[in-house]
Parts: sequence; C-alpha cells; structure tokens
Amino acid sequence: MICAIYARKSTEQTGVTDEGKSVTRQVEHAKAFAKSKGWDVNEDLIFVDDGISGAEFVRRPGFIRLMNAVNVKPKPPFQVLVMSEESRLGREQIQTAYALQQVTDAGVRVFFYLTDQERTLNTAMDKVMLSLTNFAAEMEREKAQQRVYDAMIRKAKAGHVTGGKVFGYDNHVVAGAVPDAQGNATRSHVELRINETEADVVRKIFTLYAEGRGFTSIAKTLNAEGAACPRPRPLTRPKGWAASSVRQIILRRLYVGHQIWNRTKKRLPSGAKKARWRPESQWLVIPVPHLRIITPELWTQAQDRWKNVRQLYLRATNGRVHGRPTNGHESRYLLTGFSTCKTCNGSLCVQSERRNARPTYYYACTTHIRRGAAACAEAMYAPMEALDRAVLSAIEQDVLHPAVLTKAIQKALDQLRPQDEEPSVQRAKLKKDLVKVDGALARLTHAVVEGGALATLLTEIKKYEDERTRLATELAVLDGLAVTPFDPVRVEEELRSYLKDWSGLAQRHPAQTRQILRKLLPNRIRVWREVRRGEKVYRFEGEAAVGKLFNGVVNIERSGVPNGI
Repeated sequence: MICAIYARKSTEQTGVTDEGKSVTRQVEHAKAFAKSKGWDVNEDLIFVDDGISGAEFVRRPGFIRLMNAVNVKPKPPFQVLVMSEESRLGREQIQTAYALQQVTDAGVRVFFYLTDQERTLNTAMDKVMLSLTNFAAEMEREKAQQRVYDAMIRKAKAGHVTGGKVFGYDNHVVAGAVPDAQGNATRSHVELRINETEADVVRKIFTLYAEGRGFTSIAKTLNAEGAACPRPRPLTRPKGWAASSVRQIILRRLYVGHQIWNRTKKRLPSGAKKARWRPESQWLVIPVPHLRIITPELWTQAQDRWKNVRQLYLRATNGRVHGRPTNGHESRYLLTGFSTCKTCNGSLCVQSERRNARPTYYYACTTHIRRGAAACAEAMYAPMEALDRAVLSAIEQDVLHPAVLTKAIQKALDQLRPQDEEPSVQRAKLKKDLVKVDGALARLTHAVVEGGALATLLTEIKKYEDERTRLATELAVLDGLAVTPFDPVRVEEELRSYLKDWSGLAQRHPAQTRQILRKLLPNRIRVWREVRRGEKVYRFEGEAAVGKLFNGVVNIERSGVPNGI
C-alpha cells in the first residue's frame, strides 16, 4: 500500500538545523513505522507544516495539500496516512473531526505511530473516543495559550522583548545565571538596546516630519541617501523606505520611551489567526526611559502635525478617504492590483500626464513612484490603453479557447432562460390571493361592527389593505405587460456578437472585467520594458487559473511616452 505522512509543529524552531527539528523527527519516525508495516512511502506524499498552530486550518499549506490529495477523484493516490498523534492534524474539535471524517470517507486508513493504533469512525464508540481525544487536544492548546500569555505579560512588565525586531534597536540576548545540563549558557531574556545608526535615521524622520515634509517625500529622501531601512520581506516588500513605513515610525511610542503591550489580540477564540484591536483600557504601557531616542518635545511636534494633517485631509475630502478601495468599491483601472513590476516585484499604479488638453494614463511602478529610483530604477510608464488591449488580447487568444467559450455561452443561456412562472399562472395566483385578502377584510369589518377590540382590529385592517393594494398593483402591471417569448437562438447570436468584441467590452467596463480577472488570474501579471533602437518594448507574462500561460509585447515609439521618462 502507498503511505502518506503528515507532520506539524506549532512553534517555529529558529536557529535549529533541519535535522534537529521536530517535524523532521516526526517524518523519520513515521517512515520507520510505515516500513515496519510493509508500506511504501512516496516522497511526494509527505506533508509538513512547521511553526503553524493546530487551530489554524486556512493558512496551513501542508494541511491544504493533504486535503487536496485526499479529495482527488476517483480515489486518493495513497491508502494510508501516518501521523505521530491525532493532535498533529489539528487542535480544534469541530474542524479536526471534520477533516478526519473526510480522510476516512475517502477510503484512507489513519494510523498513529506513537501508539501503533488506527483511528476509525465506524461506530458510535469510535466517534466518542475521537471527541474525547480532540477535547483533550483543545484543552492543551488553551492551557498553552494561557501559559504563553502569562509569560509575555511578565516579560512586558519587566521591559523585555516580547516580539520581533524594532527598527532603531538591537535585540540583545541576556544569559541566564544557571547553565543547562551540558554546561552551556541558557537564555534568560532578550532586551532592546539602541542601535545608533538606525536611531539617527529615526531622529531625522521625526525632524523632517515636524518641519512639514510628507511621508512619501521623507521616504524618497532616505532612499536617495542610502539610509538604513527596515528589513525587506521577500516577494512582498522591496528593500527601502515607503510612506507606510515612515508613518509607522512616526506613530510608534517606543521612540519616546513608552513600550506598549497587549494592543492587539492575534487569534480568534477558535485559535485561528486574525488580529483585532483591544480597547485602549486593556493596553499595558511600560515606561522605558533608557530606550528613548527622541525628545518629548519633538514627539509632541510630530504628533500635533499628524493630528492637524488628518483633520485638514478629512475636511478637504468631505470625510472620504482616497486610496486603496474598500470592500465593494472597485478600481476604475483594469490592471491595478493584477500587475507587478518584474524588476522589484512592486505593484503597478496609474499615473497621468496632460497632453493636448486631455490626460494620458500610464501604468507605473509603485515602488519607484513612492520610494524613489534608489528602491527601484524602473519607472515603467507603460501606456495604459495599449497594455490593457494587449493583455486582454493575449488572454482571449491563449486562454479563452472555443470550447471554453461554448461552455460559457451555454451557462449564460441557462441563467438568462426565464425561471418565473408563466404570466397566466401568475395572474391566477394573484387573483386567488386577492380574493383571500378581500375575505379577510370583510371578516375584520364585521368584527368591528360587533364591538371587538378596536385598536387591534384597525391595525389588522391596515395590514390587509396594504397587501390588497400591492396585489392589485402587481395584477395591473401583469395585465398591461407585453411578454416577449424567450428565444435562445437569438440570445446566443447576440452573445457571440459580444464575444467578437470581448477586448473592447472589457476596456469599456473595467469594474465588471476586474471581477472576471480576479477569478481568472491566481497570480499577478509580470510587466517589464526594454529599449531597442529608439523604441520602448513592454513585455508581460502571466498564468491563468486553468493552467494556461499567456504573454505578449507592446511596441511604443519614443514619442509615445511621457517627457523625461
């Protein structure tokens, strides 16, 4: 039989070799267990999650891959799943039980090598044992959360480090007084110590901001000078300063000597990760004057300017915040949010230039625009209309094959085909309801004459009169409605005529097209430019959700780009 293995460790083991990690040992022991049973282990069927809580079921890549393999049709590629114990699959009762049910329903047997037992769900007793095991695992998770919280609050009150690195400081490890069993030094705690090189940058940021400079202007100045900057995040945050990182510096109270802890709650009661703000009354503020980088006077100047700028901005825009759209508000531009600069992995934004009394729009590298040329030398400035047409054309040619379009048209016909009842049936139903309402009104009127509870009866009469008005209105509309029979052949011809100009329609209706692109593109389209003999050539490449690759080229003459770019 083919055997799959799943291993998980809640806390990430930094500074430990791969051979010494818990997940590595789990995999080795699971392999030995499978060998003792005579099962074959496929290396492609080893699923690992390192440093991820068992209460997390969405952001757990190894678990997601395992469940995808379980749901392969007609049957999974393995017959046995081996883990160290049940809590490796999860530490939340409901979701763990559901996941295990999916595995066993797919015909996969589940074994735990620590106890050499198989988990079955064939009888009521099996399910009771599963519930008890999951209950114990969830209780252990809650106790671990409480132990961590108690340890963190103790560290916070002592002024020790409770998180990661903060720009302007170094994390200094303080050795414990008692060595371990091997005689090696142990770690007591971690303290912050001022990094003078980074602290000078912090002081400059506060000074420039208090003098009236904006976040973007400060970021470009620091990048041009090559100043020290926060650590970049691979694939998500290029190296260098941005307006957002400058803003975080301005609002961090640690620089004036106040360390704040317990501002956010990072997990839901179920254990899944989702940060939420705590009320300010629950914040723990610890004075740490020895970590002060700026003076209280400079802090007050910067905060006063921040408050004034926010108030002016809100009044100038009538309370509306411009920038990234909120939920329910889509961008006006087709490819923003779906395209990225291949040079720095930064997203593309839209810039405009007025020519001949009308604006011309371009896609530009956001990193270059907001952080300056020192962060990304590629300005991009790809003509928006030309790039939109080229991308849509490439998708149409390389992704939307005739078979796909035929299936889409059939789905559209199914949705457009009238689902309502025939007008004659609707008319008869409305007349029947109208007779019932008239009868009810007659009975209520008689009750009033007989001396019933007047207030209650009048309320009921009002309700039925409103209902009678509604029914009579609907009946009048239906009587005067000229119903055109649904013609699927005509509708299909119209749909195919629209698809002939799919690219033009997409450009005229960017909001609707962006909804389609959101489902069609799992990753962003990579865009870059090349200059060849006086012409700029813009290239792009992407991948569709159906697994199809597409790419294209846009040729622009030198005169077709903004001056000075």
